[in-house]
Amino acid sequence: MYDFNSCYLAKSVDDAIRALEANPAAVVISGGTDVLIKVREGKLAGCDLVSIHDVEALKGIQREENHSIVIGSASTFSQVVNDSIIQKHLPMLGEAADQVGGPQIRNMGTIGGNICNGVTSADCGAPLLAMNAVLETECKEGKRQLPIGEWYAGPGVTVRKHGEILTKIRIAEKDYRGYTGHYIKYGKREAMEIATLGCAVWLKLSEDKRRLEDIRLAFAVAAPTPIRCRKIEEQLKGRELSPNLYEMIGKGALEEVSPRSSWRASKEFRLHLVEELAKRAFGQAVLNGGGVDLA
Repeated sequence: MYDFNSCYLAKSVDDAIRALEANPAAVVISGGTDVLIKVREGKLAGCDLVSIHDVEALKGIQREENHSIVIGSASTFSQVVNDSIIQKHLPMLGEAADQVGGPQIRNMGTIGGNICNGVTSADCGAPLLAMNAVLETECKEGKRQLPIGEWYAGPGVTVRKHGEILTKIRIAEKDYRGYTGHYIKYGKREAMEIATLGCAVWLKLSEDKRRLEDIRLAFAVAAPTPIRCRKIEEQLKGRELSPNLYEMIGKGALEEVSPRSSWRASKEFRLHLVEELAKRAFGQAVLNGGGVDLA
């Protein structure tokens, strides 16, 4: 049974904001794959829900005139996976979205919900962090834009205010043009599993495919929030591709992460995964970009 008091079906973003402002205890729901679990478990028992599920302005994926890619926050994971713009320009994001839950979850759950729940294990968090995604929100005070790195305030906590709706996820052309990448999710089973660790590598090779022009390395579940390894990124930029880059990226990542032990995995095992997945994701990202096998 789902013990909630009421569910208001918002007709627009402004309507949803008004409903939230009228009820300081109300909870936003879109796909419901996270919120309804909390309701069922009693964590949100008796709550009032404000549904943005039917707000069309929050759905869809488009490429704007300035070539920025804009993803509506209420776009489902399945829509992200199957969208032609994502497949052409942001395939790593599609890879990550395709590893969320099972088909039923991907058909209902939304990319905005994945970001708003604030958990470090969210599969789309690390790829979007590597892509320098900007999050656009609306509330009664107006609109604001936040780099995704400023969104997370702690484990399961974001800077989103009550009455504020995440409306769009934006990736600028400079952050995807010429880039390729790879995302690896490690879990104890192949499907329907929350990540024990996730690793996203997003890179740009030189025209001759022999040098790293840019690289972004991001992790899920390697810190209290999704994390970028910026020190090793700077060390690798501009370097000629060679086998020793594997060791550099793996060892460098270890110096920047801070995983913890949990019932899913020990800190020590997660550190092993950090080093190994960084190498594997890097190698596959280079191949995806037309580079040579560095193994």
